[in-house]
Amino acid sequence: MIRIEPGNEVLGATVSGVDLRQPLSKGDFAALLRALGNHGVLRFPDQLISAAELKRMSGQFGELQMLSTSTLNEPGVPEVSILSNIIENGRNIGVPDAGQAWHTDMTYNAAGKQGFINALVAYAVPMRDGRPLGATEFTNTRAAYDDLPDDIKQRFADATALHDYCKYWDMMRDRGSQRPALTPAQRAEKPPVRHPVFLTHPISGRKVIYVNPAYVESIDGLAADESRRMLDYFFAHILKPGYRYVHRWQVRDVLIWDHLGTWHNAVADYAPHEHRLMKRCQVMADRVFDPHFVRQALAA
Repeated sequence: MIRIEPGNEVLGATVSGVDLRQPLSKGDFAALLRALGNHGVLRFPDQLISAAELKRMSGQFGELQMLSTSTLNEPGVPEVSILSNIIENGRNIGVPDAGQAWHTDMTYNAAGKQGFINALVAYAVPMRDGRPLGATEFTNTRAAYDDLPDDIKQRFADATALHDYCKYWDMMRDRGSQRPALTPAQRAEKPPVRHPVFLTHPISGRKVIYVNPAYVESIDGLAADESRRMLDYFFAHILKPGYRYVHRWQVRDVLIWDHLGTWHNAVADYAPHEHRLMKRCQVMADRVFDPHFVRQALAA
């Protein structure tokens, strides 16, 4: 029987009693969907599932993102990407610097195709002096919204913001990433999109702050300096310590988190010889914004 045990922090719960190697039952899927809306980050300890099993499990939540050819994917399972700093035969077997900035995934996609969940499996975790490195930090954008002043909530109730894929890519290159420059064709494939500044979460029905420093260029309708000032205000507010949670990985962890109500950041506190290897599926929000899908799923 599935058990969901919340932690003592603003995000996070540990899930047991479910085998991710098998298709999720309707009841287990409903429980996980509710838990994502309530807790944001779910840990499944001691479940070293295969890439094919990761794909199957993740696909129950929505369409899987097929990433660009510059991303290194699992052979034969292109929906699963490899995040790694391991060098074999002179080349990295995965993406070494994925997620190393505060963001939430795929907000650069149009509505219904933005990120819903990430699912990661830990195959290797860097250790030093008996302590795990390479943690993933999270922050709760729902709790951050709840604590906003009423005048800010009213002022931006119907506002939208511009999200641009190229902003994050260029920022990582400026920081020294070895990822190649985007070609004009690649940039044209990812035109900027707009989303609400305050998004209604499709599972919980509660508001979240849906802007992030990696992808958001501006708030529509504001002068450039005012837009920058308000974005800086939102970003600083969301990153207050009271909204944050740190997951310290263990080998065999599976972690699933909700992009819509959280940001995350991969902590790069380990050296090249301290190996980190994760496999990941990114799930789009094509199903979760369908009210019929949510009602049917939660009714189980």
